[in-house]
Parts: sequence; C-alpha cells; structure tokens
Amino acid sequence: LNVTEGKFVLDTVAGCTEYKSLLDVVVNAFYAEDGRYCLIPERNLYVVICYLATFQLEELGLQHFSRIVKSLDTAKMQKFLRFFFNNLHLNTWIKDEWSHFYDSLYVKENLIDPLLRWQPKVQQLIEQLTNKLNNHATTVKTSTVTQPKEFNLTVPKPRAIPLPVPIHLPVLEKRRPVPPSTYKPPKEIKQLEEIKEKNFQKASDLLLKANTDRFRCATMKPEKREYKCIITLSQSASCSYQALLITYLLVLIDNIPIKLNTAAILREGALYQRKMEEELKRVENLEQGFGDPSEFLEWQKQMLGKDLEEQLAEIECRRLQGKLSHEEAVLARQNVIQENKKKADLLREEKAELMHQHAEKRLQEQKEMKELAEQVMEGHKNVKQVKTKLQEYKQQIAQQVSEESGELLRQALKEEEEKAKKRYELIQQIRALESIPGIRHKFVDLTETGGHGLFCEMSIVELRERLALLKEAQKAAEEEKRDQIIHEKQAKEQLILEKLDQISQFRAELGRAAALKQEEKKKKAQAGERPMKDERILNLQRKIVEKKTERKKQAGLL
Repeated sequence: LNVTEGKFVLDTVAGCTEYKSLLDVVVNAFYAEDGRYCLIPERNLYVVICYLATFQLEELGLQHFSRIVKSLDTAKMQKFLRFFFNNLHLNTWIKDEWSHFYDSLYVKENLIDPLLRWQPKVQQLIEQLTNKLNNHATTVKTSTVTQPKEFNLTVPKPRAIPLPVPIHLPVLEKRRPVPPSTYKPPKEIKQLEEIKEKNFQKASDLLLKANTDRFRCATMKPEKREYKCIITLSQSASCSYQALLITYLLVLIDNIPIKLNTAAILREGALYQRKMEEELKRVENLEQGFGDPSEFLEWQKQMLGKDLEEQLAEIECRRLQGKLSHEEAVLARQNVIQENKKKADLLREEKAELMHQHAEKRLQEQKEMKELAEQVMEGHKNVKQVKTKLQEYKQQIAQQVSEESGELLRQALKEEEEKAKKRYELIQQIRALESIPGIRHKFVDLTETGGHGLFCEMSIVELRERLALLKEAQKAAEEEKRDQIIHEKQAKEQLILEKLDQISQFRAELGRAAALKQEEKKKKAQAGERPMKDERILNLQRKIVEKKTERKKQAGLL
C-alpha cells in the first residue's frame, strides 16, 4: 500500500477497536432483524462501514464513501445502509443504546445529528443500489447453442474365431489311506496321567498320617476351658456381681474357637511376647525405685479432655455463625429478586411498544416489495416462452446423439465377450497342468545324524535315551525335596501349637483386665457431672431461629 492508503487503513482499524461497543450495538441489531441470513464472517465488513458512516463521513465526503460502498456487494450494502440510515432507528433505540456509553448531549450533537444531516444524500445512494439490483435481476444471458459433429471413426475388420483345441486330462493315481495313528492320542500323555494319580494318592496318605499322629496335648477341649473360667470367677469374690458377669462373658467370647492362619498366629504370639517383656521391664523399674507414671497419664488425659471440649464448643460456635450468615444472605437475595422483578416489568412494557412500531413499519415494506415483485413477474413471462423453444431444440439434438452412441456401445460389448472367452480357455489349460501331482518320496533313518559337521550332533534314538535318563534323575530329586518339605511342615506345626497355647492364656488375662477397667470407667462416669452448654452457642441458636421465621414470612409474601 501507499503511505496515504496505509495510514487510512490503520486509522480505520484503530477507530473500530476504540468505538467497538458503539458499533457492536448497531451490527448485532442488524443481524437480529434484517441480516438474519447474512454470514457471520462478514461481520467485520459491516463494522467498518458503520464506523466510516458515523465518524469519517465528513472527512471522506459522499463521493469517496459511495465509491467504497459500490466496490462491495450491492445487495448487502443496500440492506445495511437502509437499516442504519432509518430516521426511526436513529432517533429511538440507537440513540438510547449509545447514551449508555456516552453522555446523551454528546451523542445527540456529535453522532446522531450529523447522521440525520447526511441521511437524504445517503438515501439517494441507497436508491441507486436498489435500481442496480433491479436491473441486474431483469437481464438474462443468452447462451450459445452447441452444434454436434460426426465422429470420424475407422471401421474394424472382422476377426476369425480359432477352433478350440481338445484337452486330454491325465488320470490320477489312487492316494494312500491316512494311517490310524493320527486319530489316536500318544502313549506319553497316558503315562503322565498315571504318574499324576500316583503322586496325588501318596500326598493324601501322608496328609492323613500327619493329622492322625499329631500330639494330643497341644489342643484343649472347650469343656475344660469353660470349667477353668468358672473356677476363676468363684475365686474373685471381692468384685461385684456385674463385674464378674462381664469378665465371664468376655472370657467366653475370647475362647470361641476362631480359625487362624499361620501368619496370624505367629504375629499374635510375637505381640504378646513383646507385651510380656515390657511388663517385666516395668516391674524391674518399680523394684529399683522408679515412680509409676499412671497418675501423670491420668492427669494428662483429663487436661486433653478439657481442651477437646473447648475446641468442640468453638467449632459449634463457628458452624452456627455460618448458618446465621447464610440465613441473612438468603433474606438479602429475596429483596434483590423483588427489585429485579419490578425493573423487568418496566422493560417489558417499553419493549412491547417498540415491537408494535417495528411491526407496522415491516408491513409497509412488505406491501412495497409485493408491488415490485408483480412488476418483475410480468417481465419474466416473455423470457419463459423463449426458454421452452430452446429446450425442445436441445432435446431433438440429444436424441440423435444417444442413438449413435448406442450402436458404438454394442460393437464394444461384442469385442469384450470374445476376449473373455479366450481368457477362460487359457485359465482352463493352466489349471489342468497344475493338477498333475509331483512324485516326492523321502525315507528317514532315526539312527543317523544330520551330517552338519558339528560336535553336538546326535541321532533321534540317542536323544530319546538321554531324555529318559534326565527324567529318572528329575524323579529322584523330586522325592528328596518332598521328604524335606514334610519334615519342615511337622516342625512348623509343632511351633504353631505352642504359640496357640500361649495366645489363649494371654487372651484370658487381657479379658479380665478389660472388664475391671470398664467397671472403673462406669463408676467415674456416674460420679462426674455433665458439663453445661456454652452461653454463646445458646445465643446463636436463638438468633438462627428468629432469622428462619423472618425468612419464611418473606417467602410467603413472595
């Protein structure tokens, strides 16, 4: 671009971005009403024209402005300018919308009045565009008629069809029947199944033997356990009846036979062993003269309990405060809704008046367009008669061309059929040659090697012998390993039985201790007084109830 043209383009782009809010009002309304069928990518075009007409029309002049408009699409420009330079639109809603962004006096003096001054001259430009559109619609292009010419084709000579050569197919020999060994399973699979059954029987016998030969002293009958519990209960006569009953129930619950796996038994045994060591260490410390930390721990528990109660009261206060603020927010929102409803009613009334005025204007425009359409239809009637004559002439020419092309197609089909017959005969000859079988016999000797010249070569018979030796060695190793596993299992079972006996003793002792602790807790709970609720919490609860009643009353009014 030249310097002046570049400057003009930059100024227009800067102006469009600066006054974007004003221009968007007009362009959005245009797309909503008259430009519903216009493309969205053409939006920038209407923005630029709106900017030039509003802010640059006096600097450019009508001549330059009309040159820019005429260089673009006439239909689009005629529609947009007619919408924008409408007295009713400029004086009503465009003025009101622009007054939201700038002062109403500034809008009237600097924006609306210049547009109204230029309106009659721009109206002439709009009329020129409408005349151009009408003339463009009436002109009809006359198309040149195509004249067909005959094809200069050479007539092909007829070819002689060769006689088919007779084909003598060879007689095939009878094939050997399939050997019956292919349908029978191999012997190795049966042998493997027999070995599996034998191993399973051996394992089940060993398991039965291990279960029967287990030491009877390791297990205790449930009747003896209950009897022991009753004896212990009778000895502890100093405790109250309720404490005795609780201990008895806990011991019975602990002594219910629960099936445990080895890992659980060992884990529990290690836990009780650790506890026993800690208790022994504590007793040793007491013998040496160290103090008992139980009193300090009790005081610490009491202080922690007080702190926890204070924290819970603080949390409850915060929760109630949040609830109170929520109720206040709901009340404020209801007030805002009432105000918005009033504003919406006023806006609806104004919109209805504007729509009524717009509908009257559209009716007048439709009447004008109907009169124009009737005038145009009269001009089209003469053109239709000429078109019908041209179509009849073209149909006659098309029939002649189709007859000639049909004959050419028939000749081409005959040639293709002859070529297909020849191909079919060739394919039959090739298939007959391929069906002749080739003689292939190969004799295999299992005692011979491959003859590749390697040190590790061996025949199939030698390979089978070595595999049999390897299998025997593997069986012997499996037997040794099985015996070792059985010895380890017996030792492990013995250890688990000892651990179970220890666990049952520890559980009984822990049950008694737990029952005594529970009795002490109950006594302390009965002796202690219940703490009163905080005054802050009570005040907040009272306020929330008041706000809720106020909100329900306002909701009923709404």
